[in-house]
Formats: sequence, C-alpha cells, structure tokens
Amino acid sequence: MAHPSQLGFQDAASPVMEELLHFHDHTLMIVFLISSLVLYIIVATVSTKLTNKYILDSQEIEIVWTIVPAVILVMIALPSLRILYLMDEINDPHITIKALGHQWYWSYEYTDYQNLEFDSYMIQTEDLNPGQFRLLETDHRMVVPMQSPIRVLVTAEDVLHSWAVPALGVKMDAVPGRLNQTSFIVSRPGVYYGQCSEICGANHSFMPIVVEAVPLEHFENWSSLMLEET
Repeated sequence: MAHPSQLGFQDAASPVMEELLHFHDHTLMIVFLISSLVLYIIVATVSTKLTNKYILDSQEIEIVWTIVPAVILVMIALPSLRILYLMDEINDPHITIKALGHQWYWSYEYTDYQNLEFDSYMIQTEDLNPGQFRLLETDHRMVVPMQSPIRVLVTAEDVLHSWAVPALGVKMDAVPGRLNQTSFIVSRPGVYYGQCSEICGANHSFMPIVVEAVPLEHFENWSSLMLEET
C-alpha cells in the first residue's frame, strides 16, 4: 500500500515485482555512477585552467568512451529482457479470471466456475467503514488463492481501460474487441489495491481494483458462498 511522500515502489507481493524492484535498483545505481562521473568532469573542466594534449586528441580515449557506454547498455538490456520474458510467461494457471472494464467499474468472471461472476463498484466516501481507503475500496473484491498461478484475461466493453495492481507488478490494457492476458502469483496473503491506468472518461479516477489474496481453503469457502448466492 502506498503512503504519502513515498519515494520508492510499493513492497513487492509477487515474484515478478521483486524482480522489477531489483532491476530498478540495479539501473538506478548505474545512472547514479554515470551522473557522478559527468558532474566530476564538468566541475573539473570549469575549475581548472590546465590543458592536457592527450585529452584533446587521443584515439585511446575515443575507443574507451565508445566501448564503455556500449557495455553499460548491455548490462541494462540483458536483465531487462529477462524480466520482460518472465512477465509474459504463463505456465499452467490454477485459475483463470476475466476482468471486463466498463465506464466506470470492473466485472470479474471466474471461468473455471459456473456462474461465478460479479461487478465491482467503488464504495462512496460516505459509505466507507473505519479503516477503509477513500477512492480505493470496492463493494466486491477479486479474491484469489495465494501462491497459485493466476491468469487474468483483460478486455473492455466500451472504451480503453487498463487493469493495474502495482504491488503485483501487473498492468495490462483493456481494449474493446481484444482479449489480452497477464498472470501473477501472490506471495503472501493480503489486500492489494490498484486503479484504472488509462484515461477512460469523466469518472476514470473512480474505478479502483482490489485484489484479496487468501489461503486456498479460504478461497474455496469464499467461492462456495458466492456460488450459493447466485
């Protein structure tokens, strides 16, 4: 869960998000070192009156400042490509859920169950219970079992939406007439919040996403109760 004045990412709740955090730290350290070197060169150039003829015309230096940036780019590109392929990997999902974007709410269909589907609307501010978050709580949460591969099929009924949960490292566009898919594994039980990340109209800010991860036996009890209600 994000908090005011937070500078970094939310705590990772999935293996993919942990990889993304590690890659972010890796890249940030490279950027910091490059920035420090450039700042030192600028300060040294401005503050000294000495001139070195080997710096003004040197084949060796030109070779170095051509090869070193290429090596740095490779150090960034290889981990990036690895995570990119990890995010696209979907292996034997235990549950498939279809997330359908509307103006301005989400619908969820558990395709492995018969007639297990519901709409998820934002809870209005005046209806919030103590401890609930304004603009983030919904009347029905998307409940998933923890430590299980979950596949989410994302689409939209009217305009472009985007199904995004930062703590899980998931963001997928919902396009009318197109079925996109993503997957995640929740590492620990908890409630994880997201929002539509594609401007979709006047109430774009009022269609939150709430994913609740529970142990498998609790998920089975919840699904049984939902099926009884329908």
